[in-house]
Amino acid sequence: MARIIIVDDEEHIRTLYTLELEEDGHEVLSLGTGKEIIRHIDEFNPDVVILDIKMMDVSGLDVLQEVRNKFYDMPVILCSAYGSYKCDLKSVAADYYVVKSSDLTELKKKIKAALAAKIPAKD
Repeated sequence: MARIIIVDDEEHIRTLYTLELEEDGHEVLSLGTGKEIIRHIDEFNPDVVILDIKMMDVSGLDVLQEVRNKFYDMPVILCSAYGSYKCDLKSVAADYYVVKSSDLTELKKKIKAALAAKIPAKD
């Protein structure tokens, strides 16, 4: 299916996302920090990046800006426990925004949409 990078400082979130997405057939790289995200993208070549906003060591919005500077077309899904970040000006650079939940239905819909948008239409 797809190659997905998950960046979240909460181990239980990374584990939940990884298990669910691997069960759906995706290949997942799980990271506890957004530091060196460019190197990880270069090495793993993901189809989608799922990025937490509020992390202990780095702001997900700053990581998003880093990704956009080098990989402008890389689909990025911002995830946060707080819906208020959706209004943050920096978050508009993301393709999708999802409020964290143990029910991954919405996240999976956004991944599917990101993958569909990435595939060029056939004439």
